[in-house]
Amino acid sequence: MRLLFLAVLTSFPFLVSAQPAAAPTETHVPVIFSGGHDTVGVDKGRPVILIAAALKVEPEVFRKAFSGVHPAHTDGGPTDEEARANKKVLMDALSPYGVTDDRLNEVSNYYRYRRDKDELWKTVPATAYATVVNGVVTGFVITNPGSGYSSPPTISLQGMDDPHVVATLAFGTDFAKNGSIKEIVPAAPATK
Repeated sequence: MRLLFLAVLTSFPFLVSAQPAAAPTETHVPVIFSGGHDTVGVDKGRPVILIAAALKVEPEVFRKAFSGVHPAHTDGGPTDEEARANKKVLMDALSPYGVTDDRLNEVSNYYRYRRDKDELWKTVPATAYATVVNGVVTGFVITNPGSGYSSPPTISLQGMDDPHVVATLAFGTDFAKNGSIKEIVPAAPATK
């Protein structure tokens, strides 16, 4: 019987020396973030979503408060009287929400920029990579969530077609985390 078993095994060597399956090959592909600094038309280029989050109010609350502000009548900026009047309008509208004069100044100064000089408010670019196994994206690792994104940036992967994913953002009072990448998730299917 033993000889018969050995004869069967030698006749079918694949039964004896089965090769282990090849281990999946995992690679890390850099994520390329582009854009992510769009603003709503009524905000006239102001990053209201960031300002409102830093002040701990809803964007509509800040928009309503800012609607009473009158721009300077000269290129040199507002006069002292105009600046005081604008500050009063803002504080009258925002102080019921717990916004102090000091905090309004801090947030305003942090997000101040000159569009006419092609500047952008303070931002920190995000970094991440996709985990790819045998050519298939299996997940994302955010190595630096960045900050200052006012809209989800476009995501592409180096050397790969459109990954059909989107970034979701996190907002809050901490400048270093306000407008940061919270996660990268599959994009919702397009509707017809």
